[in-house]
Amino acid sequence: MKVGILGGGQLGRMLLQAAANYDLTTYVLEKDPNCPAAHLCHHFSEGDILDYDTVYQFGKQLDALTIEIEAVNVDALTQLEKEGVKIYPTPSAIRTIKNKIAQKQFYADNAIPTSNFVITHSVNEIHKHLSLLPAVHKLAEGGYDGKGVQVIEDEKAIALGFDAPAVLEEKVSIVKELALIVGMNAKGETVIFPPAEMVFDQVYNLLDYQLSPAKIEEKQLWKAEAIARKVVQSLKSPGLFAIELFVDQNGEIFVNETAPRVHNSGHHSIEANYCSQYDMLLRIILDYPLGNPAPILPSAIVNLIGAEGYSGEVVYEGLDEVLKMENVFVHLYGKTTTKPGRKMGHVTIMSNDYQDLTHKANKIKHTLKVISK
Repeated sequence: MKVGILGGGQLGRMLLQAAANYDLTTYVLEKDPNCPAAHLCHHFSEGDILDYDTVYQFGKQLDALTIEIEAVNVDALTQLEKEGVKIYPTPSAIRTIKNKIAQKQFYADNAIPTSNFVITHSVNEIHKHLSLLPAVHKLAEGGYDGKGVQVIEDEKAIALGFDAPAVLEEKVSIVKELALIVGMNAKGETVIFPPAEMVFDQVYNLLDYQLSPAKIEEKQLWKAEAIARKVVQSLKSPGLFAIELFVDQNGEIFVNETAPRVHNSGHHSIEANYCSQYDMLLRIILDYPLGNPAPILPSAIVNLIGAEGYSGEVVYEGLDEVLKMENVFVHLYGKTTTKPGRKMGHVTIMSNDYQDLTHKANKIKHTLKVISK
């Protein structure tokens, strides 16, 4: 079977590492010939995943196609789907999710709990919705890794908003941020990974570290799973999805965003779960039985992010010390250059003791630095 991936970043790289266990031929389309996934696939094509003709010509030769980033040419995928290429997830699901206005409207239309919101087309329109403040302004398209998101606390901060189509959503008093990975096959059968609790870097708005399974009440777990399953079933698409949720101070659960692909919050599953998120997506694509998402042990992830003040050829300071630690697994993404805030790798920690996980996560954060020569 010929399976293609649009995008050649670290998510594509880890998907290809899992694909090596199966009998399939892999293809990657990406602009950068030195991207993390380039040397791990059977066939690499240099090209723009946003260009219709490039995506169409790339996909025509394949049996199935998936994505590792939402910023792809959906029109080309729609045409390929009509011609019999299997797309995971479907182009209609990607189209709904890649635009934050369409995504929020989808939640409202399907009675999926999400924070109150309005749609704005210019920064001045925020003045009409002062009652919604404090709020979060999110660009409809083009945002990624915390970019394209702006917190607007009060009227004085309105100028920080986006002068483009966007969603203005009421700020939730967050107690916990959760992510659930949900897989659904072509028969509509679903499987849910235990939730991960995400702790964010306040400077870059990127995942700092996370714990899985999240320590939440059983009622909240059931509610989170029911909401996540409803999101995926309402999208009516096979594939793998990451559902990000907020738990507020009243214990209510809201959907923040959905990603139609493998996700940072599922990295730990490579070592810490019986079936990883990458293996699960491949099982869905290959129409194999769904895997077992249960945890082998609780785990934590520390993101390795380019340190402030360093740009250029990457150096991993403190790597030897971290590699000496027990039940710690280092993943470097093969990016040769670093810059402040760039995702360069992650470290997974496994332990039955949540205090040990948190302690090691903090130790790794202060030991392993991503700097430059």
